[in-house]
Amino acid sequence: MSPTGSTGDQGQAARRDLHTLPKAHLHLHFTGSMRHSTLVELAARDGVVLPDALVEDWPPQLSAADEKGWFRFQRLYDVARSVLREPGDVRRLVREAAEDDAAEGGRWLEIQVDPSGYATRFGGITAFIELVLDAVTEASSATGVGIGVVVAANRTRHPLDARTLARLAGQYADRGVVGFGLSNDERRGWTSDFAPAFRIARRAGLRLVPHAGELLGPRSIRVAVEDLGADRLGHGVRVVEDPELLDHLVERGIALEVCPTSNVSLGVYSDLTSVPVRVLMDAGATIALGADDPLLFGSRLAGQYAAVRAAHDLTDADLARLAGMSVDASCAPESTRRAVRAEIESWLATTGHNLA
Repeated sequence: MSPTGSTGDQGQAARRDLHTLPKAHLHLHFTGSMRHSTLVELAARDGVVLPDALVEDWPPQLSAADEKGWFRFQRLYDVARSVLREPGDVRRLVREAAEDDAAEGGRWLEIQVDPSGYATRFGGITAFIELVLDAVTEASSATGVGIGVVVAANRTRHPLDARTLARLAGQYADRGVVGFGLSNDERRGWTSDFAPAFRIARRAGLRLVPHAGELLGPRSIRVAVEDLGADRLGHGVRVVEDPELLDHLVERGIALEVCPTSNVSLGVYSDLTSVPVRVLMDAGATIALGADDPLLFGSRLAGQYAAVRAAHDLTDADLARLAGMSVDASCAPESTRRAVRAEIESWLATTGHNLA
């Protein structure tokens, strides 16, 4: 499915409802998917005192332009993670993430989690990933949203820990784990040191989806592609700074998980018009819009589509093209991809109703 241009589009006078546009969501972090109301409720239940940035001043003002800014972002994330204390909390988080995506047109969700961050409280990394996968099965059945899990290593931890996680992910490749990633501050550590972990994940048949090209530029992307063998890139937007590299990604079909709201919130770009969605589309790049961490950035999946529609004056055909690319870049079964592509075509064929 590849609707392009504006042929047949009804223009700005009859814009279609983006909540009804079928789409896949490929960049969503586990704790960051939590509803703000759930965070506040769980914190009150256990007497966790939340910082003002997660209560009265939510969503917080963030920036990752320097290490101090990233430290503040990570501290808020860690505080949010601390309210997940019981298995029921994990099940609730996954169910609500699926419900929220379903309400915004989501048909397939890939949720990313580093089990190491939850192991102490939930009986180890194996017990935790089994809990998550059980929760995924329940949430998918309840909402109709297909869900895959991406196990992500933390680049601030030792690369040997990443190998352990890659082996764990491979053990559950037939139970819902679909990918292996690498997250946290891109400026920390040496990405190439994680190559052995990614080779383990590759042998297990997992999709390789490291973060790169957000806080650092094209060189970070080259390492992720050449040393880690990335199939998709978390963010990757700064590839526009190297046209030759951009052409290489297009030629190889390496998709970019673009998260416009978080790019602006973290100071990667000054505003939404500067996020290079149009440049990437014009270059032929495969793009999957994602919400990243709605708990901290305040905007979910449909909000990303609305943001780029407004910032780049995208037509409904452009937005359908983006949705189709998100499906094509996903780990969803081919039968699911075919069905969702057909739904996107139907969405585009309907008359708009002046909805944003």
